[in-house]
Amino acid sequence: MAKSDLEIAREASMQPIGAIAERLGIGDESLAPYGRTKAKLSFDFIESLKDRPNGKLILVTAMSPTPAGEGKTTTTVGLGDALNRIGKKAMMCLREPSLGPCFGMKGGAAGGGYAQVVPMEDINLHFTGDFHAITSAHNLLSAMIDNHVYWGNSLKFDLRRISWRRVVDINDRALRSIACGLGGVSNGFVRETGYDITVASEVMAIFCLARNLEDLQERLGRIIVGYTRDREPVYAHQVNAAGAMTALLRDAICPNLVQTLENNPVFIHGGPFANIAHGCNSVLATTTALKLADYVVTEAGFGADLGAEKFFDIKCRKAGLKPDAAVIVATVRALKMHGGVKREDLGAENVDALKAGLENLGRHIRNVGQFGVPVVVGINRFSGDTEAELEAVKSYCAELGVEAIPCTHWADGGAGAEALATAVTRLADSGSAQFRTLYEDSVPLWQKARTIARKIYGAEDIIADARVRQQFAAYEEAGFGDLPICMAKTQYSFSTDPKLLGAPNDHVVAIREVRLASGAGFLVCICGDIMTMPGLPRVPAADKIHVDELGRIEGLF
Repeated sequence: MAKSDLEIAREASMQPIGAIAERLGIGDESLAPYGRTKAKLSFDFIESLKDRPNGKLILVTAMSPTPAGEGKTTTTVGLGDALNRIGKKAMMCLREPSLGPCFGMKGGAAGGGYAQVVPMEDINLHFTGDFHAITSAHNLLSAMIDNHVYWGNSLKFDLRRISWRRVVDINDRALRSIACGLGGVSNGFVRETGYDITVASEVMAIFCLARNLEDLQERLGRIIVGYTRDREPVYAHQVNAAGAMTALLRDAICPNLVQTLENNPVFIHGGPFANIAHGCNSVLATTTALKLADYVVTEAGFGADLGAEKFFDIKCRKAGLKPDAAVIVATVRALKMHGGVKREDLGAENVDALKAGLENLGRHIRNVGQFGVPVVVGINRFSGDTEAELEAVKSYCAELGVEAIPCTHWADGGAGAEALATAVTRLADSGSAQFRTLYEDSVPLWQKARTIARKIYGAEDIIADARVRQQFAAYEEAGFGDLPICMAKTQYSFSTDPKLLGAPNDHVVAIREVRLASGAGFLVCICGDIMTMPGLPRVPAADKIHVDELGRIEGLF
């Protein structure tokens, strides 16, 4: 019987985190250890790196996800291990897992098989407490807003237009819409509000885009938390919250250093979802890694239509990053599902269905190409994949001028991705990348959203009711017209219908709501039925998680 990811992780021979840091030239004085196998870097050390040249930046993204699985994080880890195996100085930058999917549908998120980051249980649960700090900072602002109103409301908040909600890092649909202030005069004023999941918080986005503590505090102060009756915005700095929020985040904002099963260095820091936020690890972790390694492998959430587009158009735009290569992860199983095969039938060879599903992969390849970044496809190989199916993927990609390379990193670790690592270094070192964003800052907000829908999703157009279109116009008039767009939509389809698989064309993207993230510096367009507070499934992953008689966590993954 094959070992579980958790069993493999427990058998890992982890090195002291100081030994991992030493290979990167990081001394003990620059580390804040969290136990024996994880640590945070000091700001003084990060600042000392500013004059070093940057390494090559490699993005790992994927085709549209399916229940069959793609293995993007597993491929990121396998590729990083493989780069080190072929003699390159490489490290990885990943997002921290949210408790929402961990206890919901997905389970753990630290890779899989023999391409994992460890300590797996710590990373998937409380880790170094970053998400708790972000949740606390967000809700401190909420409390200070309500406290300001209670003690006289000198800023003249319109209680109907307080836009700042609360957050918790658990899927809890019952909190989507709530009434607060119930129970009498001493409990404040009654108003409607709600909760989002922590990874959708603007504080999370700011945390992941801030360059240092000064930038963090300034961005937190720029958060618009509500409006007056005269429709004037009220900012977080006006309720004197930014300083205390920064104090809560002071230690959290330092990148976390851990290791792979093969004892290679990894930063895991920050974790916004890509279907409701911008889906990338922190700028601080990525820019620091680029000073420490010759090749940095990072990932963006879900498929390239969501994670990669936001990585390019938001993170790279704001941080001045220029990716050198991209890997698009695909699986034969997922391609067959996009071609119409039911999950229970994926084990049988079906080249015709696979060829139909390849249109999904093809659109992702063409989409990444629009950003001027050279692409290679990594086929995350399953044991049941046939040679005919693999050849069909390779032939299709070759017609698009892209190499597709089967990888077995799940079973073989870095050794199973050496061919992919060789191809990636060849692309990254070729100098062929000519990175560009999809649109210019000066393009109107509505047109930016339309450009994403048409060029990335294959949509005919975007639509919204009059109220939402008026919001677009109002943000333009208020001076926010230069912001990039963060599309919040289903990850399962190019459209807003999660059941519409493959590569649909000429559909319409309905924008239901627009939220301004003024501190983070982007406009969120909420599309279709997407929720910023997910719910648990009928049978949540939490059902299987328990602690055994030896105190070990079981069922996490």
